[in-house]
Order: sequence, then C-alpha cells, then structure tokens
Amino acid sequence: MSTLISTDLVGLDEDLGGTSSDVIHALAARVAAAGRAGSADSLAADAIAREASVGTGVPGGIAIPHARSASVTEPTLSFSRLARKVPFGAPDGDADIVFMIAVPEGADGDHMTVLSTLARALIRDDFTAALRAAATPADIVALVDSEVGGEVDAARGVTGTAAPTAAAAATGGPAASADRIRLVGVTACPTGIAHTYMAADALVAAATRAGADLQIETQGSGQVTPLDPAVIAAADAVIFAVDVDVRDKARFAGKPVVQGPVKRGVDEPDRMVEEALVAARDPRAARVSGSAAGVATGPAMQAGRRGFGSSLKTWLLTGVSYMIPFVAGGGLLIALGFLLAGDNIAKTAAGNTVNNAVYALTNYNLLHLPPQGLHWYLGAAAFEIGGLSLGFLVPALAGFIAYAIADRPGIAPGFVAGSVAVFLGAGFLGGLVGGLLAGAIAYAIGRIQVPRFVRGLMPVVIIPLFASIVASGLLLLVLGGPIAWLTKELSLWLNSLTGSGAIVLGIILGLMMCFDLGGPVNKVAYAFAVAGLSAGSAAHPAPLEIMAAVMGAGMVPPLAMAFASTVLYRKGFTQVERNNGAAAWLLGASFISEGAIPFAAADPLRVIPASMVGGAVTGAISMGAHVTSQAPHGGIFVFFAIGNLLMWIVAILAGTVVSAFVLVGLKRFVRRAGTITAAEAEAGAAAPTAADVREPVAA
Repeated sequence: MSTLISTDLVGLDEDLGGTSSDVIHALAARVAAAGRAGSADSLAADAIAREASVGTGVPGGIAIPHARSASVTEPTLSFSRLARKVPFGAPDGDADIVFMIAVPEGADGDHMTVLSTLARALIRDDFTAALRAAATPADIVALVDSEVGGEVDAARGVTGTAAPTAAAAATGGPAASADRIRLVGVTACPTGIAHTYMAADALVAAATRAGADLQIETQGSGQVTPLDPAVIAAADAVIFAVDVDVRDKARFAGKPVVQGPVKRGVDEPDRMVEEALVAARDPRAARVSGSAAGVATGPAMQAGRRGFGSSLKTWLLTGVSYMIPFVAGGGLLIALGFLLAGDNIAKTAAGNTVNNAVYALTNYNLLHLPPQGLHWYLGAAAFEIGGLSLGFLVPALAGFIAYAIADRPGIAPGFVAGSVAVFLGAGFLGGLVGGLLAGAIAYAIGRIQVPRFVRGLMPVVIIPLFASIVASGLLLLVLGGPIAWLTKELSLWLNSLTGSGAIVLGIILGLMMCFDLGGPVNKVAYAFAVAGLSAGSAAHPAPLEIMAAVMGAGMVPPLAMAFASTVLYRKGFTQVERNNGAAAWLLGASFISEGAIPFAAADPLRVIPASMVGGAVTGAISMGAHVTSQAPHGGIFVFFAIGNLLMWIVAILAGTVVSAFVLVGLKRFVRRAGTITAAEAEAGAAAPTAADVREPVAA
C-alpha cells in the first residue's frame, strides 16, 4: 500500500504554523512536491473550503483535513506529527496528529475503501498511540500499510458497511441479541471519505457500551451496501448522522429517529445512542418519513431535539435553494431577451406579437417572419420562456418548504399553496406562509394512525389531497388577502424609496451579503432580491435596483481579497494567499462570493469586517444611483442586463478599494495575540510577545 503514502509525505515533530490553514498549506505543498498534485495552492484551497464548512478535528488530538480536488493526480496521504498543537475544531482540544487525505475527482471505490479504513483506525487508541511513538517516517508508513493492507481486495467482495473489521460491528448480523434494543443508522458526509466511517465506528462502539445492537449503513464515496430490509424492519430506532440527504430514506419509514450532523456522531456518539434508546421507548418521538401508517414526518421534522428556530431556518433555506435555479434561469433568459430584442420587448409582450413570434419559430415558418428580424424573435422567445420560468418562483419556494417539513407528500400541497399565493397577489410572503402551512398540515395528517388498508394511499393521495384543501383554503379564504395587502404595501414602499431611504437599504443589503460569504445571512439577502425580480419593470424599478445592489455587494469580498493580496499589500500575504488572490479576480467578477472563503477561514476577524464595509459602500452607491439588474447572477458577464452599467461598475470598484484598504489597515495595525504577519512568517520571524500585542504594531 506504499502507493498511498511514502516517507517523503511524512513529517515528525515539526512546527507548521499556528492555524489549521497553515498546516493544510504545508501538507498540500508536500503532496505537490511528491508529484501527486498539480497545484498545491488549489489542493489547499479545496481542503480549507472543506474545513470552513465543518472542522475535521476529532477527539483524541487527531485531525483529518481532506478534499476531493481536480489538482490531485492520485489518492494520497500526507502526515504530520506536530510539535505544537493546532486547533481543528475538535471538542476536546487541539490536534497534534494530522493526516491529510487528498483524493482526485474520480477516485475509484477501492481507494475509497482504503481511506475509510484508515479513518476508522484513527479513532482507535492503540493506532494513534503507535503514531505518536513512531521514531521515523518509515515507521509511520509501515503503520499505515499494516492497517490498510489487504482492504482493497476485501472491498471487492464486501463494501460499504460490510467491511469485515471495525465495520463488522457496524453491520452486525442476523444474530443480534433478542433481549437488547436494536438500532440501525446511516452515516454520510459531503466528501464521503473520513467522517462517514469514523462516525459509524464511534456509534457502534457507543452502542456496545450502552448494551444495544447497532448496525450502520455508511453512505460514503465507495459502493454502498444497503442494510438488510429484515434488519431495518426489526429495528427499534434509527440514528442518522449525516450532512447530506439519506439515500432511499423511505426504507426506514415509521421508525423513531435521532438525527444530527455526521461530526456529532464522531464527537458525541454516546449521547446520540442514548437519545436513540430514549426515542425507541417513546411513542411520541419524531419518526422517519412514512411512519407505520405511511405518513410523512419530513426531513426537518426528524430533527428530534433541534430547536424550532434552527428547524425553521432549515425549512426556509431548503425552499430558497430549490427556488433559485428557476430564478437564475428565468432571469438570465429575460436579460437575453432584452439584449436581442431591445428594451421594448416587455411592452410588446403584453400584446400578441411575442405569441406570434413564438408560433412562427415553433412552426419553422422563419421565411414569413415580419421585418424585425430573426434576432428579435429569438429574443422574444427567450423573454417568454424566462417569464414562464420566473412564474415558478413562488410555487417552487412553497413546494420545497413543505417538502423540507413533510418530505414528498408535502410537495404537491406546497406547490398548490404557492400557486394560490400567486393568484391572490400575495407574492413571496404568501409563498413562505403557504409552504409552512402546507408542510405543517401534511406533517400533522401524516401522524394520524390509520387502518392498514389505507396506509398505502396516505403519502400519494390522502395527505396531498387534504393538505392542499386545508392549506390553500386557509390562504384563499383567510390569510391570502392580508398577505396580499402587505405585499402590495411593501412594493409601494420599495418603489417610493429615494435618496437616503434607498441608500440605507443598500447599506443593509451590502452588510448582509458580506457577513458570511454564502451562508444563511447572505442567502436571506439574496432570496429577498430574487423574490422581487419578477415584479420589477421600468415602471417599478425598485426590485431590479435591489438585485443590482445585492449582486454588486456580493462581488466585493473576492475582488477586495484579490486587490489587497496581489496589488495593494503583497508582503502582508503568504505566497499561497497571493495565488488564491489571483484566482479570486475571476471569482469576484463572476459574483462567486465564496472566492473569499480561503482568506476568511484563515483570518475571519479581519477579512469579514473589511468585506462588510466594502459591501455596504457598494450597496449604498448602487441603490443611490438607481442601478438595475434584470439578471440574478453572472456578475460582470451579464453586463447587458444591467441598467446604468457605468455607475454599477463604479459602485463595485469603490467597495473593492474601500474593503481592501480596510483589510490592509487591520493587518498592519491590529494584530491577533500569538500570531505573526505573513511577511514575518516567510522571513522566519518569531511570534510577537504580549507587549507586541498590547499596542498596535506597524508592519
């Protein structure tokens, strides 16, 4: 197994820096130097982005940063035993043993099995003790080879949960004790490399300590071996330790469930098992969608002990995430229609000319097109299709909010409620309320115990029918009117904003867009903008102005990082950061705020405030200058959809410059305790003393 790790990929008792990003950069450089990655910077950026979503530290002083990266040429392990511990987000403290797992985009199942076996070994005290006692890099390589050797061959016969070592306990078998509580579960993480398997073994060990039988299905990157249906049927409760959707969740229908992120399965396995044992005895416990009566409790309702506020955020963001593709596609098509057919296309669309154009195109009657020309009619078709796509905005929002609450039986009632909201003119707010109503009612109906002969009809007929009647009836007869009035008043208020009012709104939107770089706050601002896009027009430009301000502000963080690190203050950034900055130019220009995440992950207390200041400037200028955008995404590349393009560019440049200067100022004069500047680090300077930290120090 020496193809995975070699002595040149191992470092012992070394100081690689004080942050997880420092360690990741060093290990990525080691992988690239061994000829196993085309770009150390790209690999490091991918691993840091993964680290930013959830820390890879696990109990016992272990960290497993990992990533799938296009720059990696073959599956590789890079190892460091650190002289000083570094925080990787583990609940019990910092890490001194770090394995970096670098996987190509198309790594095969055998390699995934080997890597998962290594990840499992890292939660065993004997293996980690041997890593700490190793005297040479060759000892580390031998330890890894002895642990994972032969697993590829075994994997070809038994994969997923059925791996015969630690996973044997995970999958259990038909001989489970009849007098013990029987649990089943699923573990899964976005990359499916490490946490998926570590959580499985940690949960199985915890169940053994608690006197229960637990069998786990690991839905990792390799081939998945599903749990035996008989085992699922006999289970008393289910544990989902997942960061992604559970595949084929309906198999677990009706079982009491405990759900949490996969890292909780690694960090708190005993508590998750204890909660599952309690749920197994509690007839009121949350259950997996479908339940014993074919009902639907939905992904969010399965959260068990999760608070209502957290669940509500999940429901709403689920709806927004499914809604955005309709908006993005529709908005860009409308913008393309304006580009091809001119500004008058919206007025023409109110008559029959567009319909005639579409008829001519779809019937191949191109020789008889009137004199506007083919490009005009292609633009008319794009405008029409875009408008139809935007028409799904509110129904899709409501439908998938209901889906997040009640799983598939909630989709139809949610779409119907969203359509009623459109019919009443209740708009985005009506869609939110309708989706929540439909989901909650579908969930409630699904909890009703019904005779066996009715169970099969519940999720496909009874729940959608009655949830649609109740939710849409409430909207149509009771709630829709007030919501429509509120929506109309809000629209009038937005369209009346001028001067300072519009500027203040731009500042708020700019701050939100830059606060968490693609996180929940950013998505709320973006959803607010796209929700009004379909209502924007030349007569009512406020929604289009909001869209322009939001997109412009979202471009500022990566552009500011690029400007600061490659032009303004190069010596204040490491070479890796300067390389990331070069890539951030294009990301920022494309309205991909996540281009700033590598900088924010390494230095959040400077990067995020600086980004927010610049975003507020851009939002204020854009709103004050009445810039409009017909497109919901695309950045500078949808220039044809921007009204008052020059002032929009000015707003973005102003925000970028302000943000970059604020960041440089913070780097020069505000220093974190126990850290050194990038320039000092590359020059080999010592960390500052306490006296250095008490007073601002110019770089």
